[in-house]
Amino acid sequence: FLEISPEGKVPVVKFDDKWVADSDVIVGIIEDKFPEPSLKTPPEFSHVGSKIFGTFITFLKSKDANNGSEQDLVNELKALDEHLKGHGPFIAGEKITAVDLGLGPKLYHLEITLGHFKKWTVPESLTYVHNYMKLIFGRESFVKTKAAKEYVIEGWAPKVNA
Repeated sequence: FLEISPEGKVPVVKFDDKWVADSDVIVGIIEDKFPEPSLKTPPEFSHVGSKIFGTFITFLKSKDANNGSEQDLVNELKALDEHLKGHGPFIAGEKITAVDLGLGPKLYHLEITLGHFKKWTVPESLTYVHNYMKLIFGRESFVKTKAAKEYVIEGWAPKVNA
């Protein structure tokens, strides 16, 4: 695997004898090869939720409960909740797009990892985020391809204990 993706990045897909390990590039190639149904995200929605993963990692690695990293994550999730309230059920409306396909697995990792290492869950008050996660996690394509919870935990353990 490391010969294909030296940095160990996933996802990895082979297109025309070339391995590609960048999610955005992969989505672009898929859009070109298979334009229907379109997964293109309208530009005005392409950055929705983009800070969630970074704030999740900061909170996960945090050893100081008072450093604000938990609140930063909650604030990003609240912003997503507000966006979904006005535009949902997906980020760009009724149709799933590339931004959802990128954010969904990150939320899956967030839910499993923070639940395991911090005993933390997405606040119940963020009903649109919970509905969004249920929609994404329930998709047949997601169910068939998601990593098992134990692998997610095992993969994050070195970062938590660093």
